[in-house]
Amino acid sequence: MNGPNQSENYFWKDKISNSNQLGGIETSVLDNGPGKGVRIAWFSTGTGLRYKIILDRGMDIADAFFNAHSLAWISHAGVVAPQPFSNKGIDWLRTFAGGLLTTCGLSHIGGPESDESGSRGLHGNFSNIPAEIVSIQQPDPINGKLEMSITGIVRETTTFGPSLELKRTISGTLGHAYLKIHDEVTNMGNTDAPHMLLYHINCGYPLIDEGTDIIWQGSWHSMDYNPENRIFNTNNNFKKCPAPMDEHAGFGEDVAFISPQSDQGGNCTCGFVNQNLGIGLSIKFNTKQLPWLVNWQHWGKGEYVTALEPATNPPIGQAKARKKGTLIQLAPGERRIYDLEISVINHPNELKNLLKINNH
Repeated sequence: MNGPNQSENYFWKDKISNSNQLGGIETSVLDNGPGKGVRIAWFSTGTGLRYKIILDRGMDIADAFFNAHSLAWISHAGVVAPQPFSNKGIDWLRTFAGGLLTTCGLSHIGGPESDESGSRGLHGNFSNIPAEIVSIQQPDPINGKLEMSITGIVRETTTFGPSLELKRTISGTLGHAYLKIHDEVTNMGNTDAPHMLLYHINCGYPLIDEGTDIIWQGSWHSMDYNPENRIFNTNNNFKKCPAPMDEHAGFGEDVAFISPQSDQGGNCTCGFVNQNLGIGLSIKFNTKQLPWLVNWQHWGKGEYVTALEPATNPPIGQAKARKKGTLIQLAPGERRIYDLEISVINHPNELKNLLKINNH
Protein backbone atom coordinates (compact mmCIF):
# COMPACT_ATOMS: atom_id res chain seq x y z
CA MET A 1 0.00 0.00 0.00
CA ASN A 2 1.34 3.47 -0.77
CA GLY A 3 1.69 6.48 1.50
CA PRO A 4 -1.18 8.77 2.46
CA ASN A 5 -0.20 11.51 -0.02
CA GLN A 6 -0.33 9.24 -3.07
CA SER A 7 -4.04 8.40 -3.15
CA GLU A 8 -4.15 8.47 -6.95
CA ASN A 9 -1.82 5.43 -6.95
CA TYR A 10 -3.67 3.24 -4.47
CA PHE A 11 -3.63 -0.30 -5.82
CA TRP A 12 -7.05 -0.98 -4.29
CA LYS A 13 -8.79 2.00 -5.95
CA ASP A 14 -12.20 0.93 -7.33
CA LYS A 15 -11.60 -2.64 -6.07
CA ILE A 16 -13.21 -2.64 -2.60
CA SER A 17 -16.77 -2.28 -1.34
CA ASN A 18 -16.06 -2.02 2.39
CA SER A 19 -13.03 -0.46 4.10
CA ASN A 20 -12.88 -3.42 6.52
CA GLN A 21 -11.46 -5.37 3.61
CA LEU A 22 -8.24 -3.38 4.09
CA GLY A 23 -8.21 -2.89 7.86
CA GLY A 24 -9.58 -0.79 10.69
CA ILE A 25 -10.74 -1.08 14.29
CA GLU A 26 -13.08 -3.78 15.58
CA THR A 27 -14.39 -3.60 19.15
CA SER A 28 -15.77 -6.61 20.99
CA VAL A 29 -16.07 -8.29 24.40
CA LEU A 30 -14.29 -11.46 25.52
CA ASP A 31 -16.78 -14.17 26.45
CA ASN A 32 -14.73 -16.92 28.13
CA GLY A 33 -12.07 -17.59 30.75
CA PRO A 34 -10.58 -15.12 33.27
CA GLY A 35 -11.01 -12.27 30.80
CA LYS A 36 -14.76 -12.81 30.37
CA GLY A 37 -16.57 -9.49 29.96
CA VAL A 38 -13.42 -7.50 29.13
CA ARG A 39 -13.78 -4.96 26.33
CA ILE A 40 -11.15 -5.10 23.59
CA ALA A 41 -10.36 -3.41 20.29
CA TRP A 42 -8.48 -5.09 17.45
CA PHE A 43 -6.44 -2.80 15.19
CA SER A 44 -5.56 -4.05 11.70
CA THR A 45 -3.23 -1.82 9.71
CA GLY A 46 -3.53 -3.69 6.41
CA THR A 47 0.22 -4.40 6.47
CA GLY A 48 0.32 -7.61 8.50
CA LEU A 49 0.56 -5.65 11.78
CA ARG A 50 -2.45 -6.24 14.00
CA TYR A 51 -2.80 -5.87 17.76
CA LYS A 52 -5.37 -6.11 20.55
CA ILE A 53 -6.03 -3.18 22.88
CA ILE A 54 -7.50 -4.11 26.26
CA LEU A 55 -9.91 -1.26 26.88
CA ASP A 56 -10.68 -2.42 30.42
CA ARG A 57 -6.99 -2.59 31.35
CA GLY A 58 -5.95 1.03 30.84
CA MET A 59 -5.97 0.66 27.03
CA ASP A 60 -2.84 -1.45 27.24
CA ILE A 61 -1.94 -3.80 24.36
CA ALA A 62 -1.90 -7.58 24.72
CA ASP A 63 -1.51 -9.72 21.56
CA ALA A 64 0.45 -8.26 18.64
CA PHE A 65 1.34 -9.96 15.36
CA PHE A 66 3.17 -9.20 12.15
CA ASN A 67 2.08 -11.62 9.43
CA ALA A 68 2.60 -15.10 10.91
CA HIS A 69 4.85 -13.95 13.75
CA SER A 70 3.87 -13.03 17.28
CA LEU A 71 5.69 -9.97 18.62
CA ALA A 72 4.51 -9.89 22.22
CA TRP A 73 5.07 -12.13 25.20
CA ILE A 74 1.83 -13.34 26.83
CA SER A 75 1.98 -14.56 30.44
CA HIS A 76 0.44 -17.81 31.72
CA ALA A 77 -2.56 -15.77 32.92
CA GLY A 78 -3.21 -13.95 29.65
CA VAL A 79 -5.89 -11.28 29.68
CA VAL A 80 -7.63 -11.15 33.07
CA ALA A 81 -10.57 -8.96 34.04
CA PRO A 82 -9.39 -5.83 35.90
CA GLN A 83 -9.13 -6.02 39.67
CA PRO A 84 -9.03 -2.36 40.78
CA PHE A 85 -8.12 -3.22 44.38
CA SER A 86 -5.34 -5.64 43.42
CA ASN A 87 -2.79 -3.11 44.61
CA LYS A 88 -1.13 -4.68 47.64
CA GLY A 89 2.27 -6.33 47.73
CA ILE A 90 2.90 -8.23 44.50
CA ASP A 91 -0.79 -8.81 43.68
CA TRP A 92 -0.11 -6.97 40.40
CA LEU A 93 1.60 -10.11 39.07
CA ARG A 94 -1.64 -12.12 39.37
CA THR A 95 -3.25 -10.07 36.59
CA PHE A 96 -0.13 -9.22 34.56
CA ALA A 97 -0.79 -10.38 30.99
CA GLY A 98 2.55 -9.19 29.66
CA GLY A 99 1.52 -8.16 26.19
CA LEU A 100 3.09 -5.61 23.89
CA LEU A 101 2.37 -2.86 26.43
CA THR A 102 1.60 -2.80 30.12
CA THR A 103 1.57 0.70 31.62
CA CYS A 104 2.98 1.10 35.13
CA GLY A 105 2.10 4.07 37.33
CA LEU A 106 0.63 6.66 37.40
CA SER A 107 2.02 7.53 40.82
CA HIS A 108 4.34 4.58 41.57
CA ILE A 109 6.65 2.27 39.61
CA GLY A 110 8.70 -0.37 41.37
CA GLY A 111 8.27 -2.86 44.17
CA PRO A 112 5.78 -2.74 47.04
CA GLU A 113 6.55 -0.15 49.72
CA SER A 114 5.17 1.78 52.67
CA ASP A 115 6.18 5.14 54.08
CA GLU A 116 4.64 8.20 55.70
CA SER A 117 2.81 8.90 52.42
CA GLY A 118 1.02 5.53 52.35
CA SER A 119 1.34 1.98 51.04
CA ARG A 120 1.82 1.08 47.38
CA GLY A 121 1.80 -2.26 45.57
CA LEU A 122 4.04 -3.38 42.74
CA HIS A 123 3.92 -0.98 39.76
CA GLY A 124 0.81 0.91 40.82
CA ASN A 125 -2.87 0.77 39.91
CA PHE A 126 -3.04 1.86 36.29
CA SER A 127 -3.28 -1.46 34.46
CA ASN A 128 -6.26 -2.54 36.58
CA ILE A 129 -8.38 0.52 35.71
CA PRO A 130 -10.91 0.42 32.82
CA ALA A 131 -10.83 3.26 30.32
CA GLU A 132 -13.75 5.46 29.38
CA ILE A 133 -13.70 5.47 25.57
CA VAL A 134 -14.45 8.94 24.23
CA SER A 135 -13.84 8.51 20.50
CA ILE A 136 -13.11 6.00 17.77
CA GLN A 137 -12.02 7.21 14.33
CA GLN A 138 -12.24 4.58 11.62
CA PRO A 139 -10.30 4.85 8.37
CA ASP A 140 -12.28 5.76 5.28
CA PRO A 141 -9.96 4.83 2.41
CA ILE A 142 -12.61 5.22 -0.28
CA ASN A 143 -12.65 8.94 0.61
CA GLY A 144 -8.89 9.16 1.07
CA LYS A 145 -8.79 9.01 4.89
CA LEU A 146 -6.30 6.39 6.04
CA GLU A 147 -5.82 7.42 9.68
CA MET A 148 -7.52 5.53 12.52
CA SER A 149 -7.46 6.06 16.26
CA ILE A 150 -9.08 5.32 19.57
CA THR A 151 -9.08 7.69 22.54
CA GLY A 152 -9.94 6.98 26.14
CA ILE A 153 -9.58 8.38 29.65
CA VAL A 154 -8.18 6.45 32.63
CA ARG A 155 -8.63 7.93 36.09
CA GLU A 156 -6.45 7.00 39.05
CA THR A 157 -8.34 8.82 41.75
CA THR A 158 -9.63 8.84 45.28
CA THR A 159 -11.92 11.27 47.08
CA PHE A 160 -9.86 14.19 48.44
CA GLY A 161 -6.97 13.16 46.19
CA PRO A 162 -4.59 12.49 44.72
CA SER A 163 -6.42 12.45 41.39
CA LEU A 164 -4.51 11.77 38.19
CA GLU A 165 -6.10 11.42 34.76
CA LEU A 166 -4.49 9.93 31.67
CA LYS A 167 -5.99 10.65 28.26
CA ARG A 168 -4.63 8.09 25.79
CA THR A 169 -4.85 8.02 22.01
CA ILE A 170 -3.57 5.01 20.08
CA SER A 171 -3.41 5.67 16.37
CA GLY A 172 -2.18 4.27 13.09
CA THR A 173 -2.46 4.60 9.35
CA LEU A 174 -3.66 2.02 6.85
CA GLY A 175 -0.70 0.74 4.86
CA HIS A 176 1.88 1.55 7.54
CA ALA A 177 3.21 -0.98 10.06
CA TYR A 178 3.39 1.24 13.11
CA LEU A 179 1.31 2.41 16.04
CA LYS A 180 1.55 5.65 17.96
CA ILE A 181 0.69 6.23 21.60
CA HIS A 182 -0.04 9.77 22.77
CA ASP A 183 -0.67 10.16 26.52
CA GLU A 184 -1.61 13.27 28.47
CA VAL A 185 -1.39 13.00 32.27
CA THR A 186 -3.14 15.74 34.25
CA ASN A 187 -3.43 16.38 37.97
CA MET A 188 -7.19 16.89 38.37
CA GLY A 189 -6.95 17.41 42.13
CA ASN A 190 -6.35 20.53 44.20
CA THR A 191 -3.05 19.46 45.81
CA ASP A 192 0.30 18.38 44.39
CA ALA A 193 0.34 14.75 43.24
CA PRO A 194 3.34 12.41 42.87
CA HIS A 195 3.75 11.03 39.34
CA MET A 196 5.80 8.14 37.92
CA LEU A 197 5.23 6.38 34.59
CA LEU A 198 6.81 3.39 32.85
CA TYR A 199 5.90 1.72 29.53
CA HIS A 200 6.53 -2.03 29.94
CA ILE A 201 7.00 -3.22 26.31
CA ASN A 202 7.21 -7.01 26.52
CA CYS A 203 8.39 -9.10 23.57
CA GLY A 204 8.55 -12.85 23.17
CA TYR A 205 8.98 -15.76 20.78
CA PRO A 206 9.40 -15.87 17.84
CA LEU A 207 10.58 -12.25 17.59
CA ILE A 208 12.63 -12.98 20.71
CA ASP A 209 14.72 -16.08 20.22
CA GLU A 210 18.30 -17.25 20.65
CA GLY A 211 20.47 -14.69 18.85
CA THR A 212 17.87 -11.90 18.63
CA ASP A 213 19.58 -8.53 19.02
CA ILE A 214 18.44 -6.22 21.80
CA ILE A 215 18.96 -2.67 20.56
CA TRP A 216 19.80 0.27 22.82
CA GLN A 217 22.67 2.61 23.53
CA GLY A 218 23.53 4.60 26.65
CA SER A 219 25.22 4.50 30.02
CA TRP A 220 23.87 1.79 32.31
CA HIS A 221 24.17 -0.16 35.53
CA SER A 222 22.50 -3.34 36.72
CA MET A 223 19.56 -2.93 39.07
CA ASP A 224 21.58 -4.60 41.86
CA TYR A 225 24.70 -2.46 41.15
CA ASN A 226 26.69 -5.69 41.01
CA PRO A 227 29.52 -5.51 38.41
CA GLU A 228 29.43 -9.32 38.34
CA ASN A 229 25.70 -9.52 37.63
CA ARG A 230 25.16 -12.76 35.70
CA ILE A 231 23.67 -10.94 32.69
CA PHE A 232 24.65 -7.28 32.90
CA ASN A 233 28.42 -7.43 33.19
CA THR A 234 31.11 -6.20 30.81
CA ASN A 235 32.21 -9.75 29.94
CA ASN A 236 28.78 -10.83 28.70
CA ASN A 237 27.06 -9.88 25.44
CA PHE A 238 23.77 -8.96 27.10
CA LYS A 239 22.42 -7.53 23.84
CA LYS A 240 22.08 -11.03 22.33
CA CYS A 241 19.16 -13.13 23.58
CA PRO A 242 20.34 -16.42 25.11
CA ALA A 243 18.67 -19.83 25.31
CA PRO A 244 16.22 -20.42 28.20
CA MET A 245 18.05 -20.45 31.55
CA ASP A 246 17.44 -22.54 34.66
CA GLU A 247 18.83 -19.60 36.66
CA HIS A 248 15.80 -17.51 35.65
CA ALA A 249 13.20 -19.99 36.91
CA GLY A 250 10.53 -18.47 39.17
CA PHE A 251 11.48 -14.95 40.19
CA GLY A 252 14.85 -15.15 38.44
CA GLU A 253 15.52 -12.03 36.38
CA ASP A 254 18.15 -9.43 35.61
CA VAL A 255 17.53 -5.75 34.94
CA ALA A 256 19.55 -2.81 33.62
CA PHE A 257 18.78 0.85 34.27
CA ILE A 258 19.85 2.89 31.24
CA SER A 259 20.35 6.58 30.59
CA PRO A 260 19.65 6.33 26.86
CA GLN A 261 21.60 8.08 24.14
CA SER A 262 19.53 10.55 22.11
CA ASP A 263 19.96 13.31 19.54
CA GLN A 264 19.93 17.02 20.36
CA GLY A 265 16.14 17.03 20.25
CA GLY A 266 15.94 14.17 22.76
CA ASN A 267 14.79 11.64 20.16
CA CYS A 268 15.79 8.08 20.98
CA THR A 269 15.36 4.69 19.30
CA CYS A 270 15.65 1.22 20.79
CA GLY A 271 14.17 -2.14 19.86
CA PHE A 272 14.82 -5.71 18.75
CA VAL A 273 16.06 -7.38 15.54
CA ASN A 274 15.61 -11.05 14.69
CA GLN A 275 17.95 -11.47 11.73
CA ASN A 276 16.81 -15.04 11.07
CA LEU A 277 13.20 -13.93 10.60
CA GLY A 278 14.18 -10.68 8.89
CA ILE A 279 12.00 -8.54 11.18
CA GLY A 280 12.62 -6.00 13.90
CA LEU A 281 10.67 -3.82 16.28
CA SER A 282 11.61 -0.17 16.59
CA ILE A 283 10.58 1.82 19.67
CA LYS A 284 10.93 5.61 19.46
CA PHE A 285 10.47 8.02 22.36
CA ASN A 286 11.84 11.34 23.61
CA THR A 287 14.21 11.53 26.55
CA LYS A 288 12.91 15.00 27.46
CA GLN A 289 9.64 13.24 28.32
CA LEU A 290 11.03 9.84 29.36
CA PRO A 291 14.69 10.17 30.40
CA TRP A 292 15.14 6.54 31.47
CA LEU A 293 15.08 3.16 29.74
CA VAL A 294 14.89 -0.20 31.52
CA ASN A 295 15.91 -3.55 29.99
CA TRP A 296 14.24 -6.49 31.77
CA GLN A 297 15.57 -9.93 30.87
CA HIS A 298 13.79 -13.04 32.14
CA TRP A 299 14.86 -16.21 30.36
CA GLY A 300 12.95 -18.80 32.40
CA LYS A 301 11.81 -21.96 30.65
CA GLY A 302 8.25 -21.36 29.48
CA GLU A 303 8.54 -17.74 30.67
CA TYR A 304 10.97 -16.47 28.03
CA VAL A 305 10.69 -12.70 27.73
CA THR A 306 12.58 -9.46 27.52
CA ALA A 307 11.24 -5.92 27.76
CA LEU A 308 12.37 -2.42 26.91
CA GLU A 309 10.72 0.14 29.16
CA PRO A 310 10.90 3.92 28.59
CA ALA A 311 10.18 5.65 31.90
CA THR A 312 10.16 8.88 33.86
CA ASN A 313 12.28 7.19 36.54
CA PRO A 314 13.95 3.85 37.12
CA PRO A 315 11.45 1.55 38.89
CA ILE A 316 12.86 2.26 42.34
CA GLY A 317 9.53 3.27 43.87
CA GLN A 318 8.02 6.50 45.01
CA ALA A 319 9.79 6.56 48.39
CA LYS A 320 13.34 6.28 47.01
CA ALA A 321 12.61 8.75 44.21
CA ARG A 322 11.33 11.21 46.82
CA LYS A 323 14.53 10.85 48.86
CA LYS A 324 16.67 11.29 45.73
CA GLY A 325 14.73 14.41 44.77
CA THR A 326 13.71 12.88 41.42
CA LEU A 327 10.01 12.30 42.13
CA ILE A 328 7.80 14.38 39.86
CA GLN A 329 5.18 16.42 41.73
CA LEU A 330 2.41 17.63 39.45
CA ALA A 331 0.78 20.85 40.59
CA PRO A 332 -3.02 21.12 40.40
CA GLY A 333 -3.96 21.35 36.72
CA GLU A 334 -0.42 20.55 35.55
CA ARG A 335 -0.12 18.27 32.53
CA ARG A 336 2.65 16.06 31.16
CA ILE A 337 2.67 14.68 27.61
CA TYR A 338 4.27 11.42 26.47
CA ASP A 339 4.65 10.02 22.94
CA LEU A 340 5.85 6.64 21.69
CA GLU A 341 5.99 5.09 18.24
CA ILE A 342 6.33 1.33 17.81
CA SER A 343 7.11 0.14 14.28
CA VAL A 344 7.70 -3.21 12.62
CA ILE A 345 10.80 -3.17 10.43
CA ASN A 346 11.31 -5.73 7.64
CA HIS A 347 13.32 -3.93 4.97
CA PRO A 348 17.00 -5.07 4.97
CA ASN A 349 18.42 -1.53 4.96
CA GLU A 350 16.15 -0.43 7.81
CA LEU A 351 17.15 -3.50 9.82
CA LYS A 352 20.83 -2.64 9.25
CA ASN A 353 20.21 0.92 10.45
CA LEU A 354 18.49 -0.34 13.60
CA LEU A 355 21.39 -2.72 14.30
CA LYS A 356 23.89 0.15 13.91
CA ILE A 357 22.53 1.76 17.10
CA ASN A 358 24.34 -0.87 19.18
CA ASN A 359 27.66 0.17 17.62
CA HIS A 360 27.43 3.88 18.29
